[in-house]
Amino acid sequence: MLANANATRMELLQLRRRVALATRGHHLLSEKRDEISRQLIKIARKIQPLRKQVEKQLLETCRRFMLARASVEPEHTKAALEIPTKKFSLAVSLASVMNVRVPELSKEIKGDIICYGFSTTSGELDVALLALEEVFDNLIELAEKEKQARLLATELQMTRRRVNVLEHVVIPQYRDTIKYIFDKLAEAERDNTSRLMKIADIIRA
Repeated sequence: MLANANATRMELLQLRRRVALATRGHHLLSEKRDEISRQLIKIARKIQPLRKQVEKQLLETCRRFMLARASVEPEHTKAALEIPTKKFSLAVSLASVMNVRVPELSKEIKGDIICYGFSTTSGELDVALLALEEVFDNLIELAEKEKQARLLATELQMTRRRVNVLEHVVIPQYRDTIKYIFDKLAEAERDNTSRLMKIADIIRA
């Protein structure tokens, strides 16, 4: 019950309006919570297989680089990779999921990843660089999905708190106060009726 509530009809009317508003807010937040949960589950289902694929691709890429390093002189590998000709840029745009701003990533790649002559390098280095290039798409998608999942999880936690506060604290307090004021007004009405009856009895006597 609200401690500062006045037992008046005006206060009763205002509290009933607040209950209606809080109930409507609770309904909307519950819908938002449920939709965020659905979106989060949908993203989470994509993340696990994608992460496994990226880990597998990166492991294979590292293995290829190790083979390339073992097959030629280290200074030749260093010289071959010293001046890259491939340019990579990443653009970030924002999308809205239930009023939560989540990132969407897109890449732009220009040039050739093989930036050297073939006289002092091995085919393993070519394969390693091409494998690295191939993993970029999945790696970017994984980063995008994991960031989206973290943002949605944070918003879901906040929304759940708001729903719980409305459901278990705010709305029950309002209803308890409404009952208290209603009982007080009914008691005052009975007292007033009793007084009027006594006055009427006195007048008739």
